[in-house]
Amino acid sequence: MRILGVDPALSITGYGVIDARRNSLNLIEAGIISTSSKDRLPLRLDKIYGAITKLISDTKPDVLVLEKLYAHYRHPATAFLLGQARGVICLACETENIPLAEYAATRVKKAIVGKGLASKLQVQRMVATALSLNNLPKYMDVTDALALAIAHSQISRVRI
Repeated sequence: MRILGVDPALSITGYGVIDARRNSLNLIEAGIISTSSKDRLPLRLDKIYGAITKLISDTKPDVLVLEKLYAHYRHPATAFLLGQARGVICLACETENIPLAEYAATRVKKAIVGKGLASKLQVQRMVATALSLNNLPKYMDVTDALALAIAHSQISRVRI
């Protein structure tokens, strides 16, 4: 199964594509989609949408995985902007006919580390280990996207 994990944000959206076969995970591609805060919001959303659509077309995933939206009551504007980025990613899934899966951050951490309250560094190290990476990903957004993809491979295997 080819899985595209996406950690959405307006400034830096991380992504990671893995192949999950039986007992092996292979990294296909990972990186970021960045937008400038100097650009108008519609342009930034269009850039994310276009990049995700191209990524789906290029890598042909079987599923796209997003983190469920969690918003802190003290930062409603952040949640609003994040929701817009998630929205164009969901739209890309629909237009490209790709199934969408969503997991809470604690569910992802539990699948990756074994603890729902694991630290970012613990998740980063487990992602690197699971994918046999020599170096930790440069951006935490990439780590989070890869963690989503890895978690889905484990969770969907349990459901089958």
